[in-house]
Amino acid sequence: MNKAKINEELYTAEDIQVLEGMEAVRRRPGMYIGSTDQRGLHHLIYEIVDNAVDEFMGGFCSVADITIHEDASVTIVDDGRGIPVDKHKTTKMSGVETVMTTLHAGGKFGGKAYSVSGGLHGVGASVVNALSSNLKVEVYRDQKKYTQEFSKGKTLSDLISEPLETDQINRHGTSIHFVPDSEIFGELLYDYNVLAQRFKEMAYLNKGMKIKFKSDFHYDLSPNNQEEFHYEGGILSFVEHLNASREVVHKSPIYVEKQIDGTIVEVAMQYNDTFNESVYSFANCINTRDGGTHVTGFRASLTRVINDYARKQKFIKPAEPNLSGEDTREGLTAVISVKLTEPQFEGQTKGKLGNPEIRNQVETVLSEAVLYYLEDNPQESKKIIEKCQTAHRAREAARKARDLIIRKNAMDGGSLPGKLADCSEKNPEFCELYLVEGDSAGGTAKMGRDRKTQAILPLRGKILNVEKARADKMLAHEEIRAMITAIGVGLDEDVNLEKLRYNRIIIMTDADVDGSHIRTLLLTFFFRHMADLITNGHLYIAQPPLYKISAGKKISYIYNEGDKEEAISKFEGKRFNTQRYKGLGEMNAEQLWETTLDPDKRTLLKVALNDAANADNVFSTLMGDIVEPRRNFIQTHALEVKNLDI
Repeated sequence: MNKAKINEELYTAEDIQVLEGMEAVRRRPGMYIGSTDQRGLHHLIYEIVDNAVDEFMGGFCSVADITIHEDASVTIVDDGRGIPVDKHKTTKMSGVETVMTTLHAGGKFGGKAYSVSGGLHGVGASVVNALSSNLKVEVYRDQKKYTQEFSKGKTLSDLISEPLETDQINRHGTSIHFVPDSEIFGELLYDYNVLAQRFKEMAYLNKGMKIKFKSDFHYDLSPNNQEEFHYEGGILSFVEHLNASREVVHKSPIYVEKQIDGTIVEVAMQYNDTFNESVYSFANCINTRDGGTHVTGFRASLTRVINDYARKQKFIKPAEPNLSGEDTREGLTAVISVKLTEPQFEGQTKGKLGNPEIRNQVETVLSEAVLYYLEDNPQESKKIIEKCQTAHRAREAARKARDLIIRKNAMDGGSLPGKLADCSEKNPEFCELYLVEGDSAGGTAKMGRDRKTQAILPLRGKILNVEKARADKMLAHEEIRAMITAIGVGLDEDVNLEKLRYNRIIIMTDADVDGSHIRTLLLTFFFRHMADLITNGHLYIAQPPLYKISAGKKISYIYNEGDKEEAISKFEGKRFNTQRYKGLGEMNAEQLWETTLDPDKRTLLKVALNDAANADNVFSTLMGDIVEPRRNFIQTHALEVKNLDI
């Protein structure tokens, strides 16, 4: 009997496992919330808050109140209509129990309860229930309070009703209190700043809605552990906030809000004097980080209208080429928000909008609005066109510089930078590149590394601050050219991760102020010109030790000030020496391997991009031309410096 026949007999219907609803969610939570790390934990909160936002977009809610308690449980209260409590004709359960225990059950499919919503699959509340050790729902409607409890997706109690007190008689809405299951998420740790930024963003996208956030879990931040977000200006205020630390080209943002074929298109945009494009897109308040048809429509419309206007006004001569899309978006800050009845997202994480009709709708609305603005504001229009033309000239110079680099590499046989000590392994998956501050430390790292998998590129001095330099000047900088060539993926919109030569790019600088500055300059370069390295998890920061404490043959390396005293206490009664490392060059090759290079012992910080808009604002504030926002930032955060993990 052949192997196939044997396997057929061994593989029967009994081997097919059927996972019922909530069990499937608990077995494969990543399919529903993306991951079971901190992002997944935050996603539980977002799912419930999104329901309140949907109520607001439907005109039934004005406030969402989020509280994280000391015990890591979460309560979210809204003043919407309240989850229906009557019996569902198909499930034979109450609306509350149906929503909380049945996947793909919700009021967002038929279009009657919600004309616009961020929810698509109807799995939000039920998934939160499935991944919570305890969940309690309170519904306020019909002058009654309805309560029901659940655990791990299963119902614990019946739906109980009681009349509301006289002073609460008109209360309406939903309160959900849940405890994320530590069996799924491990230790429950929330990031206050990430959550606050998300709620702030949601308030911008829903002008007039009030979002309150308090975290007793972060009691150490008190009194700065609670905020209230409320913006009557909506995304127009959002753009003004993003440009607050920049010199703007025109004072008033271009703004339009219009409904077309059932879709609400809202766009706010304003040019600044930087060289970076900062465009953020949303569909039904969901951040579409990977863009989609609404972004495609925005870009096509903007490029066409600016070129048409520039030619009509003779800013562009007949023999001259049109401005490219990149030219028209340099220094542009924009927020695109569309609200539609049947959104087509790619996957449950909703990173990209796919509705084909949205492109034409956005194009139509934006083309009309931008043309009106340009024609009604000739002085501002001239400044915008001149900025685009300057960008075009600089981009042409940058292209020539890039072509020169490519031709030079081709003539040299595709040679890598001379000072790069490459690794012998050819599979990028197993390779890593250390960007090392200084030739001295670079030399030590070359001696101490694992030559098979670790490449070393020493960087001399501080690289150019790309926040203040156009692409042509950036490409003229020797150290930046060396990095671009060594990494291999290209720049900006031409980045191709399939050409990545190293799975990990590791920034390794001294543990002092100058090292921190160099690290920030490098992070600015990667964020502005190779952001895909960050979003795909390829960029890291090495953690060299601050101190070496030794007594005889016993040696301890200390990586932050907070651990110093504890380490010293272990040497009690002994004579010991403490050495403060001023730089990587003070360590010999063996010490550098033990502390910073050895994959089994080192500590690496992975650079993640949780909030592109906030990161954009911070880089602009800290690395831009305007001094005042930077001074305010430093003064505001000076007391926190001792707690920074750098």
